[in-house]
Amino acid sequence: MDDLAPEEIDRLHAELVALNEELLLLVDISESDSRPVDLDQPIGRLSRMDAIAQQKISQANRQAAQARAKSVQSAIQRIAEGEYGDCLACGEPIGVHRLKVKPEAAFCIVCQSQREKASSVSASR
Repeated sequence: MDDLAPEEIDRLHAELVALNEELLLLVDISESDSRPVDLDQPIGRLSRMDAIAQQKISQANRQAAQARAKSVQSAIQRIAEGEYGDCLACGEPIGVHRLKVKPEAAFCIVCQSQREKASSVSASR
């Protein structure tokens, strides 16, 4: 946390708490849109296909919001433990500018790039 001043941590903490509330609300709201489509509904085949496609999009958005909320909650926990702002992989400071853009970031830009590169290589196999 050497890179972050206490007032910056307080501001980022407030942003994380607000973001967490927003994401949890989004997850709650999207629950009904993610439910399975009733195939017995008296609608046309194309309408049913549209409903199923919309349901899949809603499910994907809901899963993304849940994953981000988990990252945000983890960042809030790291603040409480005094570990916020340090990369979980290399231990170096993440950087104020990165945290301002993505306050839940757990990795510095170098380690995050390596993780993304490794996951894209393994996904292409």
